[in-house]
Amino acid sequence: MTHKILFRTALLGITAALLAACPSKSTKYPIDTVVYGPDRPTGTPHALGTTVRPGGGASYVVVKHSDLPHWEIQQFADSLKSFKRGCEKLKNRQGWQDVCAQAAQTRNHHAAAKSFFERYFTPWEVSGNGSQAGTVTGYYIPLMNGDVKQTGKARFPIYGIPNDFVSVPLPSNLRGSKSTVRIRATGQNSGVIDKAGSHTADLSKFPITARTTALKGRFEGSRFVPYHTRSQINGGALNGKAPILGYADDPVELFFMHIQGSGTLQTPSGQKVALGYADKNEHPYKSIGRYMADKGYLTLGQTTMQGIKAYMQQNPQKLAEVLGQNPSYVFFRKLDNADGAIGALGTPLMGEYAGAVDRHYITLGAPLFVATAHPVTGKALNRLIMAQDTGSAIKGAVRVDYFWGYGDAAGEVAGKQKTTGYVWQLLPNGMEPKYRP
Repeated sequence: MTHKILFRTALLGITAALLAACPSKSTKYPIDTVVYGPDRPTGTPHALGTTVRPGGGASYVVVKHSDLPHWEIQQFADSLKSFKRGCEKLKNRQGWQDVCAQAAQTRNHHAAAKSFFERYFTPWEVSGNGSQAGTVTGYYIPLMNGDVKQTGKARFPIYGIPNDFVSVPLPSNLRGSKSTVRIRATGQNSGVIDKAGSHTADLSKFPITARTTALKGRFEGSRFVPYHTRSQINGGALNGKAPILGYADDPVELFFMHIQGSGTLQTPSGQKVALGYADKNEHPYKSIGRYMADKGYLTLGQTTMQGIKAYMQQNPQKLAEVLGQNPSYVFFRKLDNADGAIGALGTPLMGEYAGAVDRHYITLGAPLFVATAHPVTGKALNRLIMAQDTGSAIKGAVRVDYFWGYGDAAGEVAGKQKTTGYVWQLLPNGMEPKYRP
């Protein structure tokens, strides 16, 4: 295990000041701060070294909690707060009932929370295609200026699901097919593949991948065709065809809200409208940063969120060209913003204690220990977060999009995050990792 010792000391070193600021193992806590209810069954953990290879090139190995870098000095109380949010959806799912019931009666307190995660969860070191190293990026929830009505300044519409947008479930056996199928409408925004359907769909025309679960399109005459691209939508394809939830002042800010998948619209009067992901056109995500670097507009190192914003402010004539390179387009819905943005799990996200993962490899809602570097300071960033969100660009077993929180300050950090990282998935004792094709 020499490589792990080197890994901790060289890559994930931490300052003495941080160590001094965190609770030590010798700290005494009153018994009544630990739990306020009976213990739930803890389950039987898998033996150390147990290896599971469920598919997709992923491998999971059972390790000790103490093998996780700086485990002893985690902010366990905050991790527990985040986990409890996720339990609103997990508590009725098989294998999670007892751990969520125990979490509910465990106080948000360092000693109690640490004991909870150690007693009820088994850490699995995650590898993808034989490598433990992966990539950690960052995201945030933008606070975007605009208005609920169109004004001279607020001119760029934020669309809900269009009236002519139709989602059709795609069976896995058709993902590689280039055949023509028939589609039958089942509702304004839904349809099914049915031999008796009134419209034909040429599957070779749709952007289908090995992970596509639905065709996203519209009826045009007797055909069912792929839905409009970003370039087409920005050019007016949705005029009069979709509800408008508000208007943004800045089209680049709106573009980045599409990338983040949610955001908050702030009006001149101080009103805030929380916006969450509703659906997408299913066209593939393509990096405008890579395009800008290839065209020589920016160096690759300058293609951060901040660098792209600055370039667009100085070169507005390039706006349609650059933004149109990413055909993917997101539609939104209004949210109750009392508790913050809602992740793919369906619960509010807690800044710096949640993240987006590839749900094919990581169980949504599970605690996830991430070891990486802070994108600004370069110091170790080792954190027990919750896998409560997903993203179309988040692909792979060792791949995490770290949620930095809300507003411009979080955005400044998130836009710079692209670091090497290592991941451990914590699952309730007795539960094994799964690969979900």
